[in-house]
Amino acid sequence: MTLSASPKTLGFYASTAARGLVIGALVVSLGACAHHGRTKKKLRETTTLAPSKITQIGVNAYLWRATLDTLSFMPLLQTDSNGGVIVTDWYANPKNPGERVKVTVSILDQDLRADAVRVAASRQVMQGSVWVDAPVEAATVQKLEDVILTRARDLRRKTVRG
Repeated sequence: MTLSASPKTLGFYASTAARGLVIGALVVSLGACAHHGRTKKKLRETTTLAPSKITQIGVNAYLWRATLDTLSFMPLLQTDSNGGVIVTDWYANPKNPGERVKVTVSILDQDLRADAVRVAASRQVMQGSVWVDAPVEAATVQKLEDVILTRARDLRRKTVRG
């Protein structure tokens, strides 16, 4: 049995095939648009996060940067960006070489909040030829925390404004 088709039948099959191709192309295009929409939505969700959350460190990036900036005049002994700890080595002010200070800053949160930074300081004074522990005024520690927080807020403002 031989199948033969008239030109009219062939035209029908050709137009059906063409319609199928067009419909297939539209489905693929729409599928791509749907995927693109999801990607855009994910991108929007990511960009709506506070810039401090888009980071590779485990703590607030503004507090981390502000702490490093604030303590930049002191030699660093240890830094742990995942744990949020910065420890300086002893620093003696050249104008007052008989006194030295060591600072430990702990960043406790990923949010930029006043209670997310804690400063501890040790102070020693030279007595004879020996360094002796001396008290650190609470106001000194508080002032250092305030300087770090102010610097962190300034960094955030600059970043958000673009």
